[in-house]
Amino acid sequence: MNIPGDLADPSISDKMILAKELLRKGQFRDAIAHLQDILAHDPEDQEALYVLAVCFRYSNELQTALLTLDKLLNHFPDYARAHQEQGHIYLKQALCEDALRAYERAAELNPALIVSWQNLAKLHRDSGEYERSRICEKHTERLQKLPPELLSVTSMIHEHKLYQAEQLCRAFVQKNRQHVEGMRLLAKIATELGILDDADFLLESCLEFDPDFQAARYDYTQVLFKRQRFQKSMEQAALLLKHQPAIPAFRLLYANAAVPVGEFDKALEYYDLLIEESPDNLHYHMLKGHALKSLGERERTIEAYKEAARIKPDHGDAWWSLANVKTYLFEETEIAQMRRAEAAAATKTIDRYQICFALGKSYEDHNNYETAFTYYARGNQLKLDESNYLAERTDKEFARQKETCTQQFFNDRDGFGAQSNEPIFIVGMPRAGSTLLEQILASHPMVDGTIELPDIMSQAQKLGGRHNIDEASRYPAILETLHQQQFERFANQYLKSTRVYRKDGIYFTDKMPNNFRHIGLIQLMFPNCKIVDARRHPMACCFSNFKQLFGDGQEFSYGLEEVGRYYSGYVDLMQHWENVLPGKILRVQYEDVVENLETQVRRLLDFLGLPFDQRCVEFHKTERAVHTPSAEQVRQPLYKSGLEQWKNFEPYLNPLKTSLEIA
Repeated sequence: MNIPGDLADPSISDKMILAKELLRKGQFRDAIAHLQDILAHDPEDQEALYVLAVCFRYSNELQTALLTLDKLLNHFPDYARAHQEQGHIYLKQALCEDALRAYERAAELNPALIVSWQNLAKLHRDSGEYERSRICEKHTERLQKLPPELLSVTSMIHEHKLYQAEQLCRAFVQKNRQHVEGMRLLAKIATELGILDDADFLLESCLEFDPDFQAARYDYTQVLFKRQRFQKSMEQAALLLKHQPAIPAFRLLYANAAVPVGEFDKALEYYDLLIEESPDNLHYHMLKGHALKSLGERERTIEAYKEAARIKPDHGDAWWSLANVKTYLFEETEIAQMRRAEAAAATKTIDRYQICFALGKSYEDHNNYETAFTYYARGNQLKLDESNYLAERTDKEFARQKETCTQQFFNDRDGFGAQSNEPIFIVGMPRAGSTLLEQILASHPMVDGTIELPDIMSQAQKLGGRHNIDEASRYPAILETLHQQQFERFANQYLKSTRVYRKDGIYFTDKMPNNFRHIGLIQLMFPNCKIVDARRHPMACCFSNFKQLFGDGQEFSYGLEEVGRYYSGYVDLMQHWENVLPGKILRVQYEDVVENLETQVRRLLDFLGLPFDQRCVEFHKTERAVHTPSAEQVRQPLYKSGLEQWKNFEPYLNPLKTSLEIA
């Protein structure tokens, strides 16, 4: 073939364009040659592997096409178009069952793939599954009615091409300002990007234009849940359930929303209904286990997690959740199962690191510290590689707090905020004893224990405004420009939105550890509130973070150097707050609480102006839902054996010591 001069030495991008053009023209061998050239430079190029498989199918080299897709799916197991391409090949080979499974997986991963739905409709019809065929046809019809731009946007979202999706969708919505599906998709993109305020506004607007738009209400319920506006989320889920009570997705949404507002009976009722209908759906068992764990139902929790692991032996979350019960001891057969799953090439990265953390815990329980550390280290490295955490960004954030929130800054704003002293803020590092302090205070009749409330961090995020990840936030410098009434409004909004988590207490706890970053904002909102700093020995605290896989956030914890650096920054920032806000903060050392519980309880209650109550000393008898990793521990009396567990791993912790500047 003669190639034009300007294409004689094309870039990788140009080669891909040329290969696709050759494929379109039916010149498959030439297209294959260009694609193989691309793959010689990058053997894991997703697009090149996909187009190569298509070329092999058109060339009738079906086994080679399948091998190419196997390679592609090994690197990108959730790439929907690859599963669809598998379906095409299986269909060509008259392997209808295999084709059906491939198309179902493709449609699950990317519901905008019309061809998958069309072929599913035909395959179900041919096998006599007329109801399933009708559902697929209905879905196909809905997609075909979408404007072409929105069909492309839908596909881009599911392929994680969010920037292109946003550009196309925003342009469409600007031309069609009341197109509810366009608004819903734009909200979906905002949700994926973590811009939940925008998503909330768009979906609320959708429902004003079309109150019967169930897809928008479903998305709205999920956004409210992510924003931790749980009561409102549950109300929206109830509307969906009232409209169509038999739909499993609506039942699940309602059950999930019921858990954080303490409606555990309702949640478990619906989880059980879902499990009865689909006993092999491992996610239902996992969610039921999480709810039971919050209630302290240890045996039933373990049973639920074990059932999930039985259904899918390489499901990392099931194994890690068992380990996260803390008092559960793995049997040898379970350890062997985990090791096989962790070593298997087909195991997904998320499952692999979850299993690594579980194996670390299991070997630590069996006093095999060298092997335990090997697995902890492997899990942490996999998790760190997945995150975009940069310690330098955190250092700069801490420095900006100190630069803005000086002694003079607070002197100039004396009297700002609301006069309420109802919230008690418990801050500090994760795994430093904040859940224990909350449990102690929640055992007092004048104090309501809540959850890790997101409201302060959410307010800080709003003040920061939208900015690129490498750009400096407007926060905290923007605090200098705000008026007294604005902080009072922030405080009143906070009290209103957190009311749902309270009962009859005069005071309530806000146990979001990361609020130590925002004590300046807290002071301007609530000048009369008290703050408790939960502090723990640096090596014990940092290593406890290192061996804990968190559900969300805390990316600083997945490396010994990273967690040590973060701890040092936390200590330095807390010292700044104590200097500029004398008397505002009480530091409570975890080791002191363990050594002399009653003395520290009295000290804590005195600081808060609360009368002594023996129930605070007997905190483990208090029955309440606890949603953190320490849920199991705070339901037991204190024990000293855990104070120096980190010393079992001391030979491997030199990077942490160096980071903490400990000799």
